[in-house]
Amino acid sequence: SLEIYPTQLSDEGEYKCRIVVWDNTGNSTEPSVPISKEARMMLKVNVPPEKVEITHLTSGRNLSLRCKSEGAKPPVDILWTKTSPDGVETEIPDLTKVREIEPAGELYDTAEQIFYQLEENEMIAKISCVVRHHNTNTTIYKNITFVSPAIQNALKVTMQRFAEPVLYSSIENQDGQDNKAGLVKISADPGFKVPYNTSVTLKASAPGVYPEPRYLWWVGDQTGIAGRELHIDNLEEDKSYYVLAENPLGRVVLEVPVHITTSDYSQWNDSSRDGDAMVNDTTEGLDTGAIIGIVIGALIAVFF
Repeated sequence: SLEIYPTQLSDEGEYKCRIVVWDNTGNSTEPSVPISKEARMMLKVNVPPEKVEITHLTSGRNLSLRCKSEGAKPPVDILWTKTSPDGVETEIPDLTKVREIEPAGELYDTAEQIFYQLEENEMIAKISCVVRHHNTNTTIYKNITFVSPAIQNALKVTMQRFAEPVLYSSIENQDGQDNKAGLVKISADPGFKVPYNTSVTLKASAPGVYPEPRYLWWVGDQTGIAGRELHIDNLEEDKSYYVLAENPLGRVVLEVPVHITTSDYSQWNDSSRDGDAMVNDTTEGLDTGAIIGIVIGALIAVFF
């Protein structure tokens, strides 16, 4: 027997097995006569798809979806399915599909594009590209979920900037596991309620959202600050900060209130409390209230 491992594309071709028997018909004085027989077989090497990706464009309720499989032999089959919120999966008809097969050396890239229109009452639409390679018994799912903005966010949208919201935004799930779509999360370090004169870092994230949103923070009439995080130095009063989360498919503005837990300034000069922070009064002739007044006055003067 012949064992080929690991199999490569270069191993494909015709193989021949030959058996030779020397026969002298039982007469030892006669020269032997070689008798041979052959068997032939053709080895075909099949290659499962190396990479599968899904891309999309949206215009209102109209969707253009494209699924591409790379590096397979022979070419793969592609079909599209839609899964309802209650988990029922149905195949999308072939009426509007465009299929392309391109050679890539000895392998093949296969792409298929569909055009689909969401129904008016669809709040969530999960569409899957199912890539099947029967020769290697391989099936790959790539999912993309479209979510109505009405159910994306648990936080109240307090104001709208720049433009009206588009109808749908989306998430891409390349691992075949469902995540909660479109939820913009806000966290605060050390928290949303902090002591007077504490520095706070606000962070925004949108796990699972595709494309990755950009973020813009602002408070009052100040110029916006771009980025996932907003660092606030020495918070002295309750304030509401705003963050815009935006990608090409949608945008949402969230209000993020941060509160002061106490306004008792004297605790900051109380050296009898925890030993981690000691403030010693080295100024003669001035009481604690006067010192605080001078410091606040100096800070206001520097600010202006």
